[in-house]
Amino acid sequence: MTTLRLRYQTIEFDKTDIHLCTLRDNQEFYDPDGIAEKLGISSATWPLFGIVWPSSLVLAHHICNYETGTKRVLEIGCGMALSSLLLNKRDVNITATDYHPESGLFLNRNTELNGDKIIPYLQADWAEKNDTLGLFDLIIGSDVLYEDSHIELLANFIQEHASPDCKVILVDPGRGRKNKMTHKMASFGFDCVQTKPIHTDYLPNQFKGHILSFSRLS
Repeated sequence: MTTLRLRYQTIEFDKTDIHLCTLRDNQEFYDPDGIAEKLGISSATWPLFGIVWPSSLVLAHHICNYETGTKRVLEIGCGMALSSLLLNKRDVNITATDYHPESGLFLNRNTELNGDKIIPYLQADWAEKNDTLGLFDLIIGSDVLYEDSHIELLANFIQEHASPDCKVILVDPGRGRKNKMTHKMASFGFDCVQTKPIHTDYLPNQFKGHILSFSRLS
């Protein structure tokens, strides 16, 4: 990370501050050993994990006061893991996952920056089965419906790690795939409610997407 230009920022949630070290912008790139390239991550898409996108902010504000209780929570495609950092601040049982090889390093750096305990993290490929993760009661993610091919992979991954009584919250910025995802999740017994975020004054522009809230009872 030494050759990357970085940005430090603080995002406020009521009286909670989350400090973040991110990439300066989406023009940064550093893959000297070709690790990301071998994973199929091009130089154009490499920086996308390292930016706080509007969908990530919507998800974090949505779950800021979400009652998790003793639920085991999983964030998928976490990127800068803003929601994981926020839940970790509340001592929620949170695990973060992403495909990008640098995401875990930034997660640890930002966890330390906030003075909190290390968040369990796994570099996860949705196409591969992973029995070490186990099952979760709440699964969250933002802007994960990036391509049509991701729908079945993601739905299967969620099904693999969803407890019988599970809720799933996905924030979709409006990429035109939410109905396909809803249909696929229905095949696993999940009902879906699509809503617009109520307050988005923390965003510079109008949010055109939806919050997809899936639920399943055993």
